Amino acid sequence: MANSPSGDSMTERLVRVLETFTVDRTVQTASEIGRRAGLPSSTAHRIVDDLVAAGLLDRDDEHRVSLGMRLWELALRGSRALRLRQAALPHMERIQAQVREHTQLAVLEQDSALFLERLSHPDAGANITRIAGRLPLHASSSGLVLLAHADAELQERVLSGQLSALSPDTVTDAAALRRRLAGIRAAGYVVAPGSVESVSTGVAVPVRDAEGTVIAALSVVLPRDANPDVAIAALLRAARGIRSDLRATSG
Repeated sequence: MANSPSGDSMTERLVRVLETFTVDRTVQTASEIGRRAGLPSSTAHRIVDDLVAAGLLDRDDEHRVSLGMRLWELALRGSRALRLRQAALPHMERIQAQVREHTQLAVLEQDSALFLERLSHPDAGANITRIAGRLPLHASSSGLVLLAHADAELQERVLSGQLSALSPDTVTDAAALRRRLAGIRAAGYVVAPGSVESVSTGVAVPVRDAEGTVIAALSVVLPRDANPDVAIAALLRAARGIRSDLRATSG
């Protein structure tokens, strides 16, 4: 791919354009995309035009731009995330029928917890998680499970970096987090009261593939004062079921 005068490749510029879209920012103008991607206006307009022509972006009658359906279609073809979600969803529905709060599935992606699915009861308590949204590994219950089972290099990178507090109860001390990660590996689950929001408790367990590698975290978000025992049992049972289903389809 040809480089720009700044040294960026075309691929890097395309990615920067697509990354300007977030769960909260789904519609933009080409000029707004250019500013957020740090691109000259003419370059941003040209890239947006090309992506619209390819169907990866859509443009409405007011010339505002959104992610295109073809991008979604291509992303799902042969996606390991889709296979995992399909295997997990029946088990998540059974958990949800018991806890009647929030049930979530997350994977490790670029040093954060990326949420693939979320089921919520209409009367459930607070929860900031969204599908395709991210949370820091050190703060969320799902992230803590994923971090506990990540390789040593990733753990050190996260623990030596900036550990921001999402709530007054978020653990931001690296030494305390190391102890907590060891406890998660020993117990097989984590209970994280107030870690993301003071009014909630996150409970999460690891999900393993057919070979036993941790590939995801399954979690529920409960009211802060709720007893987590039923949720822990349901999550562990579901994680075993997901692994069994993945093993059955791995051949």
